[in-house]
Amino acid sequence: MQDHPVTDSFGLLIRLNKYISNAGICARREADKLIAAGHITVNGEVMRTIGTKIPVSAVVMYKGSTLCVEKLRYLLLNKPKGYVTTLRDPEGRKTVLDLISKKYCFERVYPIGRLDYNTTGLLVLTNDGSLAQKLSHPSSNVKKLYHVVLNKAISTEHFKNIQDGLLLEDGIAEVDSLAIVDQDPCQLGISIHMGKNRIVRRIFEHLGYCVDKLDRVGYAHLTKKNIARGQWIFLQDRDILLLKNLVKNTPL
Repeated sequence: MQDHPVTDSFGLLIRLNKYISNAGICARREADKLIAAGHITVNGEVMRTIGTKIPVSAVVMYKGSTLCVEKLRYLLLNKPKGYVTTLRDPEGRKTVLDLISKKYCFERVYPIGRLDYNTTGLLVLTNDGSLAQKLSHPSSNVKKLYHVVLNKAISTEHFKNIQDGLLLEDGIAEVDSLAIVDQDPCQLGISIHMGKNRIVRRIFEHLGYCVDKLDRVGYAHLTKKNIARGQWIFLQDRDILLLKNLVKNTPL
């Protein structure tokens, strides 16, 4: 077992916990726990000392897999209809990763949460494992805003039912706000922080409506402004910081 700091003849050193964090495994504090527990090896040797610095060229392994340090990337995509948000699809359908040009983003990013095959709108992708876990956590309370188009006008009674909270098969579905769009009772804006599977569609289907179109137009403080359908942008530092601050107390 090797417990002393690793040196590098070229002076290119990085703290081991930062290396693990940059690899998208977890936050630095959690990385220190992995190190102390002996779960991390560097060049084949177990490392247990908190604060150890290692060469950037070192081979770091966790659970039998070699970690790869990449530049952390944060993307915002305006998802079109007809794409799945899984990394690959057994049916051979296109995935959102097919929309990310390797010419501009060499790193392999992953979608946070999911949007249905026929659902359009905002999707955040990143290789920051810590942030992805926190944003996906049920207690993160990240608000999502959707534009819903129904097959028929919503009744006053059903509108109030949704506002009050509907009892679905897996519990109460609570919305943060609900409004009619452009004075058209077939179009609604719904804000919700719940992350349950297909929750928006299930709310309306429970009351006998078909959702003809579902578009996520807001995620936390982010909007689709200036992002055409099927296009994506790198998030600005300010937006990344706001996302991190939003979930800084969310457990991993």
